[in-house]
Amino acid sequence: MANLHDIVQWCNQTLKSNEFKDYAPNGLQIEGKPEVNKIVCAVTASEDAIDAAIALQADALLVHHGYFWKGEPYPITGMRGNRIKKLIQNNISLIAYHLPLDAHPTLGNNAAIADLIGLQNIEALDPTERHPIGNIGYLEHAISPEQFKEKLQTIFDFSILHLPCSKSAIQKVGFCTGGAQDFIEKAALENCDAYISGEVSERTFYQAKELGVHYFACGHHATERYGVQRLAEAIANQFSIKTEYFELNNPI
Repeated sequence: MANLHDIVQWCNQTLKSNEFKDYAPNGLQIEGKPEVNKIVCAVTASEDAIDAAIALQADALLVHHGYFWKGEPYPITGMRGNRIKKLIQNNISLIAYHLPLDAHPTLGNNAAIADLIGLQNIEALDPTERHPIGNIGYLEHAISPEQFKEKLQTIFDFSILHLPCSKSAIQKVGFCTGGAQDFIEKAALENCDAYISGEVSERTFYQAKELGVHYFACGHHATERYGVQRLAEAIANQFSIKTEYFELNNPI
């Protein structure tokens, strides 16, 4: 059993969440029980994830995509109102970390996929950022675009969309999980052979071709499964509490 605010304070300090300008508040978004024995983690605070937290008798739900995004309407009604009502009625806290969980050098989403892919010598995709949201890494050996797509397909268990360019080999790879397809322009400035993100836009087809960077869309959800699990495991080790991951495969 651990104190909720001790857990949140530790996460805030570990992820340096106050140093990020984000699209939603990081940290404790909805306050539930003061003591925590079990945390369920999920990519997104969907109704299914909340129902899983209730069924598993969790005291807190830890997510990457929480609530109160910039530009959202203020009234707590409709779908979001229903979700928040369930959390409050069951006295379950909601803890969310967005950009800080993308950027963390060991617990973050980007760090996790670099490990999975086997990328080495990790650098910042944008050297001007204090806490880089995107990164660059290197494959041990150059491989063909087709081989790289097959590798990604196996890792993410996702129908990878490859938008090609004229380069015949890939070794230097830019990457940023989630919906960061437009960072392909940063990857081009850094002379990357390929760039990985989660989602894709119509314009990305032309950017890949004209900027000379292979683009691989590996799924927003599929690329961001890992940060919450790493953070939950770190919390469990720090505070000796239970954690469980809830997976609802999102094809986007």
